[in-house]
Amino acid sequence: MTRPTPPLADLRKSYERAELHETASHADPQQLFSLWLDQAISAQVPEPNAMTLATVDSQQKPSTRIVLIKELDSRGIVWFTNYDSRKGQQLAANPYAALQFHWVELERVVRIEGRVEKIADEESDAYFNSRPLDSRIGAWASPQSQVISGRSVLVANAAKYAAKFLLQPPRPPHWGGYRLLPERWEFWQGRPSRLHDRLRYTQQDSGWLRERLAP
Repeated sequence: MTRPTPPLADLRKSYERAELHETASHADPQQLFSLWLDQAISAQVPEPNAMTLATVDSQQKPSTRIVLIKELDSRGIVWFTNYDSRKGQQLAANPYAALQFHWVELERVVRIEGRVEKIADEESDAYFNSRPLDSRIGAWASPQSQVISGRSVLVANAAKYAAKFLLQPPRPPHWGGYRLLPERWEFWQGRPSRLHDRLRYTQQDSGWLRERLAP
């Protein structure tokens, strides 16, 4: 017999896995993020590198989608995509964005906000050439975010570019990396009774200002 689905208002969870205290957190938010990301990978949570990317268009209307973090260094967080896509057009009009990681099994959320810039062509070339051949062909085959008549368009494009480039497709000029330069970080750790831990880091001239926020 099928069990009845509970009303949405009755869906609840008590968060009890961990704590987040100022005295135990890093003064540099990127070090804390690197630790949490490593722990998410070690815990084998599904797609720990998946993050929500939020952008705003020229009319101040937001949109979100999932992308994958591919690089992390002292400058910021890097992902790769089609520059002609909807997110690419929005970033061209408004080069500020927000990222969010949600590691459900660890009861953790990380939010990052800042300015976005394209990475150097050489960096995009290096990553593109490291991708599987099918993914490199796919970057040519998909007119991302454009309306197409059916999947057959993608299949035909993939066949066309595979025949054209064989085993050495170059990076498309409309495809490459973006880097978000963090100006604000927020770390959220679930706690019992909805009294969650939230630490916010805001960039200052002298470094990072760390503050606790009410949940």
